[in-house]
Amino acid sequence: MTISIHKRTKSSRFHGRGRGTCGTGNRKNKRNKGGKGMAGTGKRADHKKTLINNLYGNDYFGKQGVTSRGTKRDIRQRINLDTIELNLDKYGKKTAKGYEVKLEKYKILGNGKVKNKLFITCFEASESAIEKVTTAGGEIIVKEIKPINTPLVEHPKKKKA
Repeated sequence: MTISIHKRTKSSRFHGRGRGTCGTGNRKNKRNKGGKGMAGTGKRADHKKTLINNLYGNDYFGKQGVTSRGTKRDIRQRINLDTIELNLDKYGKKTAKGYEVKLEKYKILGNGKVKNKLFITCFEASESAIEKVTTAGGEIIVKEIKPINTPLVEHPKKKKA
């Protein structure tokens, strides 16, 4: 036969006796050690800034320059002819007539010299790039952009005079 003894918790046993630690040991063990996360990284507290900059980069703090909603960033991709010439094995395929290069999302710019026959399919091309490729015996095929056929509707309140 086992006898179970009900033992009171430490905090209730030490209630009202001596130092008010309430069973947490030393008084410094119970003190508030600050908040979680980014608490304490205020204007003058540089304690966590180096850690955050290493983890998230320098864009975490401060303003990042919001522009007006009307202005859009130009995200078109561009590539020069000399880059294509240097990386022909990456961008093009060797065929019987020359190199066939498919860069359908790029605008081809005319910086550099063209030594090989290039047949480039692209989104846009500058005049100098087209001239250099054609003189080398190649061709640039510009991808045609189909316009959206929307009928022009006059505003009902505006009347022509």
